[in-house]
Amino acid sequence: MVQVGQPIAIIETGGSASPKTEAPATAAAPAEKAAAVSHAAPQIVAAADDEKSDKFLSPLVKSIAKTESISNTELDSIQGTGSNGRITKDDILSYVASGRHSIADVAAPEKAAAPAPAPKVEVKAAPAQSAPVPSLSGGDEIVEMDRMRKLIADHMVMSKKVSPHVSSFVEADVTNMVLWRERVKDKFLQAYGEKLTYTPILIEAIARAIREMPGINCQVVDDNKILYKKNINIGMAAALPSGNLIVPVIKNADQLNLAGLTKSVNDLANRARKNALKPDEIQGGTYTVSNVGTFGNVFGTPIINQPQAAILALGAIKKKPAVIETPTGDVIGIRHFMFLSHSYDHRVIDGALGGSFIRRVADFLENFDINRDI
Repeated sequence: MVQVGQPIAIIETGGSASPKTEAPATAAAPAEKAAAVSHAAPQIVAAADDEKSDKFLSPLVKSIAKTESISNTELDSIQGTGSNGRITKDDILSYVASGRHSIADVAAPEKAAAPAPAPKVEVKAAPAQSAPVPSLSGGDEIVEMDRMRKLIADHMVMSKKVSPHVSSFVEADVTNMVLWRERVKDKFLQAYGEKLTYTPILIEAIARAIREMPGINCQVVDDNKILYKKNINIGMAAALPSGNLIVPVIKNADQLNLAGLTKSVNDLANRARKNALKPDEIQGGTYTVSNVGTFGNVFGTPIINQPQAAILALGAIKKKPAVIETPTGDVIGIRHFMFLSHSYDHRVIDGALGGSFIRRVADFLENFDINRDI
């Protein structure tokens, strides 16, 4: 176990170069400065004097201190703004810019005394990397992403970089739910003026499971703190006519009955398709549901909607032959099944909680009361 802030490795660059050999202090040409900095900075690991600083210093801060001849005594006097008072790059650059020191060329570190002159090392700038050029044919077309697609792309890439995604899958027998909805949907429409789809029934089960397992309803803040949300605000990913996605949010979903959930789901979905949602109706979500079954998909691996910690994908409902246990023995019958796909942030949700949660949602659906009132 390594304490936070303690180094876990020291990386030396230079390949076959001897540890005792240092590159000469030759100034890099302007075109080669960027490459020289990346090669020179890791070599500068000591502060300007022999005394050790009481503060933890990153290699970059040590590099700048060495280049600017800042002693460890001076470093101890700098007020750090990082975690636990650490000195960040901005802190030490602000100290240098204040007039105490002038900024030196980091690409040319001081040459330490050596028993013999080191061999000359030529540092060449690395070739600039660029995205591979796509192969185009006569019928191809390049189209600029619209603003919403750019935002979605950035958000998805950021989520995969930030959260280590883990997925759990459960196949649920939802026959009772399907039979109940078929029996009451016309009566429900007459009573409430709303079409009863599967989505509000599923969201009702999810909200109940979150209430029983509130650890799912959380966010990571400040890199190492967990914020547990008291309100259960469920976002539902909705496809727009443009092909983009938007996630309207049902606030306090656990406090709504099935009629209230149905009204909220239908209203938000209709206004989403018309681009008529208000800003506060797409904010404040604590958990997200994506209904991939709408497109005939049986399951999916959804990407977490940051800063939330989990997301559930609902697959298409399919009829399958299944073994049914009866008091007189097992029989084969036709049942309705659907897959539930749960992606969660492994920094704060382990497999025990993530897997137990999706199993609990499935339990609610499988034990649906077929004699339930509307």
